Amino acid sequence: MNPSLESLASKAALCMACDLCHSRTNVVFGEGKQDATMMFVGEGPGKDEDLAGRPFVGRSGKLLEKLMVQETGFDRTEVYIANTVKCRPPNNRNPFPEEIASCEGFLKSQVALVDPKVIVALGAVASRALLGVTDGIGVMRTRVFDLQGRVLVPTYHPAAALRGGSGILAAMRADLAKARLLADA
Repeated sequence: MNPSLESLASKAALCMACDLCHSRTNVVFGEGKQDATMMFVGEGPGKDEDLAGRPFVGRSGKLLEKLMVQETGFDRTEVYIANTVKCRPPNNRNPFPEEIASCEGFLKSQVALVDPKVIVALGAVASRALLGVTDGIGVMRTRVFDLQGRVLVPTYHPAAALRGGSGILAAMRADLAKARLLADA
């Protein structure tokens, strides 16, 4: 991390802007290459991430890493990975709008500092938070969006692929391949 990401992570570690701070084990700020071409954004840390203090290290993370390598050619050291909220919501529920709003400044700063060419939004929560829309992921994932001069590719969250079978997995593969093509354009 460059000094700006480091100072932002230090600030996030002390954050008490919403109630999620009371039940967290660790703040899960984000990690990866500071000048990555591609950034992945999920909804929030799960149990494994909260314990480790790192994004996407559980079952969903293992699937994401596999798909990332197979469909984009990048491994997790070559991308930047973050979440819309930095603390685990209880029982892995979706973060509430006020919790997302509390972390919005951190995520916007991460995007600005990393300055990726392509952002892959993993799931409806991340896509809605980044784009400020209410559409479902099934509608959003068929399109590509401009996010302040960056390309945003919405796709399913890896947890949905773990639950939903081959159709969701195939859609994720296609979306990640599209993200790679856009990164190379």
